[in-house]
Amino acid sequence: MSEPASSGPPHPAELRLDETMRRVACGDKEAFTVLYDAVVDTVFGIVLKVVRDRAQSEEVAQEVMIDLWRRAPRYDPEKGSVHAWASMIAHRRAVDRVRSAEAAANRDHDHAVRDLQRPYDDVAERAETRLQSQQVRRCMKQLTELQRQAVTLAYYQGLTYREVAETLRTPLPTVKTRMRDGLIRLRDCMGVTA
Repeated sequence: MSEPASSGPPHPAELRLDETMRRVACGDKEAFTVLYDAVVDTVFGIVLKVVRDRAQSEEVAQEVMIDLWRRAPRYDPEKGSVHAWASMIAHRRAVDRVRSAEAAANRDHDHAVRDLQRPYDDVAERAETRLQSQQVRRCMKQLTELQRQAVTLAYYQGLTYREVAETLRTPLPTVKTRMRDGLIRLRDCMGVTA
């Protein structure tokens, strides 16, 4: 979106800025100081008009000035004046900042909406826990005595297979088999799919 070159002869100040840009493109820091002084007010004014926040506008204006330093070799005086080129970069950067801020705000909003969960219902939670406990007790009654004792010792008291075998005075392979069979029966009774 560069402006076309004017039909009349370029203003002497613009000719000097064209030469300044050529020097900036070669890495001349003193030329950049001249360029900075010549365009910074224009750049800041454009950015402030779009961004509307002074602190962010100052930040974006500095980014634009850095862009001018980095992009200096790409400046083409045939496509427009230095001021027009700087203005175009300033406007694009400002619009990008506004869009970025809006996108961040939208992401934050969407995240907040997703995080809204239905409120914790203590009564419903207790009722569900009670129903599950009743189902576990009902299913445990369907196990053989050895299965029930082995499962209870392992899962409710945290004993290992060996400790369960010692507590029940039953051979370890028998305890393992009974627990496996008991857990399968519990799983089937509770309707849990493997």
